[in-house]
Amino acid sequence: MKTTKLIGILALVLALGIVIIQNRGPVQTHFLLITVEMPQILLLLLTAGGGFALGLLVALWGKSKPKI
Repeated sequence: MKTTKLIGILALVLALGIVIIQNRGPVQTHFLLITVEMPQILLLLLTAGGGFALGLLVALWGKSKPKI
C-alpha cells in the first residue's frame, strides 16, 4: 500500500514538473486591483505551493482532538 501511494505521489509530481517546464512564457495576472506580469512557471509554482499549503492546513484542522 505504501509503495502504491509513493508511486502515485511521484507520478503527480512528475506530471506537475512537466506542465511547469512547458509553460515558461510571460503572463499577466490580475489579482483584485493589481496587475502583475510574471513568468507562467512562477505563477504555476505559486499556485501549486498555495494549494499544497491549503491542503496541509485542512488536514491538520481535521485532526482536532475529539470532544469528551
